[in-house]
Amino acid sequence: MKTLVLNAGSSSLKFQLMDMNDEKLIAKGNCEKIGLNDSTITLKAHGNVKTFDIKLDNHQIAMEHVLKILCDKENDIISNLSEIEAVGHRVLHGGEKFKKSTLIDEKVLEELKELIPLGPLHQPANIQGIEACMQLMPGVPQVAVFDTEFHSTLPDYAYRYAIPKEAYTKWAIRKYGFHGTSHKYIAGELAKLLNKDGKFIICHIGNGASISAVNNGKCLDTSMGFTPLEGLVMGTRSGDIDPAVVERIMDMTGKDIHETLNYLNKKSGLLGISGISSDIRDIQAQAESNADARLAVDMLCYRVKKYIGEYIAVLNGVDAIVFTAGTGENRPEIRQQILEGLDWLGIEVDKDKNYNFTRGEVCDITGENSRCKIFVMPTDEELLIARDTKTLANK
Repeated sequence: MKTLVLNAGSSSLKFQLMDMNDEKLIAKGNCEKIGLNDSTITLKAHGNVKTFDIKLDNHQIAMEHVLKILCDKENDIISNLSEIEAVGHRVLHGGEKFKKSTLIDEKVLEELKELIPLGPLHQPANIQGIEACMQLMPGVPQVAVFDTEFHSTLPDYAYRYAIPKEAYTKWAIRKYGFHGTSHKYIAGELAKLLNKDGKFIICHIGNGASISAVNNGKCLDTSMGFTPLEGLVMGTRSGDIDPAVVERIMDMTGKDIHETLNYLNKKSGLLGISGISSDIRDIQAQAESNADARLAVDMLCYRVKKYIGEYIAVLNGVDAIVFTAGTGENRPEIRQQILEGLDWLGIEVDKDKNYNFTRGEVCDITGENSRCKIFVMPTDEELLIARDTKTLANK
């Protein structure tokens, strides 16, 4: 079964074509700057990279060109569209309606549209990608895999906020959590690796970052909340903050609420603290000589360490801690700083293993006397989406 995996953003469309008989990647690419004059499509296949300068006015046109490129004889990927047997879509928000991956029909599509207020930036783009495929590939099973799904097992005392009940019942204000496809993939792979389910703390640390507490395959808590703004210090997001700060910023700057939320979402985090960049690599390069850069690193590591401590309490212990995503997988200095000082809890990292890890592979960096296992593990959200899509399409 050849499965196309799509992740539609507000101005982008990432795609992967996979052969699910052996879970092999055939081709991947990205449509960038959709709706702008300098839009492009990048294709990676057979070890080569091609770039196409094509005007992409919307996601429908972008999808048309992606399918043409995949079927082009010169690219030697597929001969015609009939080879694509299913399409899996990453969808930001399932709300409380969708707690597992779902086959898409017209009714489901309308229900996804009803959730746009919960994800106004990403949900419309996800829907545009779905609509484009339904029109261009009629009869091909379309599957929605939700970023919120894995966190739907949170108990009410973890997902409710301590505000009047009407905020939840009337306005759907609660913790939803995000990065669910990554957390779900890592939890599954870790259970396979250890040959058992258990108490896992998964640290997805990239430009966007989140942590989850997982017990026997079920998520009990996660750091992101009603939106991805809650939780850790991230590339440009502030993470946890006193809500009264919003009022103070508005009073002092004259910004309206939308401008203030943009300030917290896109101008804060590592970028706001360091004044240098949202990229941890750029910040670490200046951390020894620049106090603000050093502070940004310290705040990132402190916040992750604090959440690990919280989630050990939630789980009443921990069997394994996993680092994944860009920073989690590739920055040993950050992992080292996060885990230092947790020895009282019996958590010990092997410094040599941590610094001499192999990029792109699962690495055990557990210290000799550690009471829990510590791993570096690459995530593969697209593979998880493809697996769910295959299962539902076969039904």
